[in-house]
Amino acid sequence: MSAPATSHIDVHRGGDRMKTRISWLDSKHSFSFGQHYDPENTHHGLLLVNNDDIVLPGQGFETHPHRDMEIVTWVLEGSLVHQDSLGHSGIIYPGLAQRMSAGTGILHSEKNDSWRLDGSRPEHDQPVHFVQMWVLPDEPGVDPGYQQLEIDDQLAAGGLVTVASGLPRYRDRTAIAIHSSHSALHVARLAGARGSGTGFNLPEAPYLHVFVARGEVDMEGTGPLYEGDAVRLTRSGGQRITAHAPAEVLVWEMHARLGG
Repeated sequence: MSAPATSHIDVHRGGDRMKTRISWLDSKHSFSFGQHYDPENTHHGLLLVNNDDIVLPGQGFETHPHRDMEIVTWVLEGSLVHQDSLGHSGIIYPGLAQRMSAGTGILHSEKNDSWRLDGSRPEHDQPVHFVQMWVLPDEPGVDPGYQQLEIDDQLAAGGLVTVASGLPRYRDRTAIAIHSSHSALHVARLAGARGSGTGFNLPEAPYLHVFVARGEVDMEGTGPLYEGDAVRLTRSGGQRITAHAPAEVLVWEMHARLGG
């Protein structure tokens, strides 16, 4: 897996994403997914899926299979119930990092059921909004697995928080581990009080994928980025991202690429 020879910055606007809309799901795809296929837009680095999903109350994805993929789910609003064939069951909500390693094969479902943590069920009328991301593991055939950890306190500090990583450099400060020694996901939840200009600098890497999950930011050398916008960078990094109003930004740092 080789590094790119030259630097490049490519802005992808949220409105240009491929879309799947059915009665209970509004899904926007950054890369080719399902029935949507564009041979020029299949991945960036090791990131193959960046789906921005809204699921209506009481609905969701029924039990379905996955293999040989590291799947990270990040909830922005509402809550998502996860159940899988290994017996894991949990509620994913904002500030909770979650990873599922599909490995040799796993079945799971994801539904907007929103049970309370004490087991009671509230009046429920809120959609769940989440981003699901898939990265390629180092090798096929690992044991399937699941991991989650709440990191709300770290996010409150406002900087770039390492959420999921297989990169050795983040071993001591990552929230959850993935079977990809060339990849890391960072998240910044920026308060962005008017005039404060809170922000962070991008890491340096052969491949970066910046996704504005909520709000609006300015990226040095690129300009304004709005909710749903993404930037794909090769052989770059160090740019300052600044928010003047509340925003949430997801950054994949990758040191290899698919098929490279």
